[in-house]
Amino acid sequence: MHSPQSWDPERYARNARFVSDLGMPVVELLAPQPGERVLDLGCGDGVLTEKLAALGCDVVGIDGSAAQIEAVRARGIDARVMDGQELTFGPEFDAVFSNAAMHWMRRGEAVVRGVHNALKPGGRFVAEFGGAGCVEVIRSTLIAALDRRGVDGKAADPWYFPTDQEYRQLLEANGFDVSYIALIPRPTPLPGDVGGWLETFAESFISKLPREDRPVFVDEVRETLRPKLCNAAGQWTADYVRLRFNARKTAV
Repeated sequence: MHSPQSWDPERYARNARFVSDLGMPVVELLAPQPGERVLDLGCGDGVLTEKLAALGCDVVGIDGSAAQIEAVRARGIDARVMDGQELTFGPEFDAVFSNAAMHWMRRGEAVVRGVHNALKPGGRFVAEFGGAGCVEVIRSTLIAALDRRGVDGKAADPWYFPTDQEYRQLLEANGFDVSYIALIPRPTPLPGDVGGWLETFAESFISKLPREDRPVFVDEVRETLRPKLCNAAGQWTADYVRLRFNARKTAV
């Protein structure tokens, strides 16, 4: 994935720990068994990868961020820098797991094909990522704020948020049987001001502007969002929608 988005493990832990905290339902859907070889696709800083290892799985984590992979390796986990859209594995995994990563991979079919190649016949592909409508209030505000500055806001958008129907068709067209897929609205309380979220996740938009113009841009976005996403007590809530699925590689 070629975008200006970068990942700082300390910043991620400070502003985005809720991402892994809310990922346990996906682990439960995976139902990992001791001894299974599992690929964690877009493992981030490895919090959920470590949970899979603790359950007895033989886990490999991959992520496009070298800094995140260093953090995962510090947990004693096999982790490798790799673009999730260019997987190079043969059929060696019992399952591929992914949480809150695949919406950063805009070449959805390349991801699905790579996962199919990495799975043994009958292997499971269980994931959750942003689906249609995810952070739409935030996204549209960022795009409009860039457009007002003469910058193409839509071109700065790094995200891939498909519908459940679109993604079911993509999986089925590439050798998967889908047992479960759903779009799940999940308004998500943020740990602090929305500025921390923007700093962590909206770098692709912010970096389009000269450095000296960025604080004013972030302030403008924050104040536009305040009446929509911040309550009277000062609690910010992001308008998340998740796409969660469980699919199996067909044996043939």
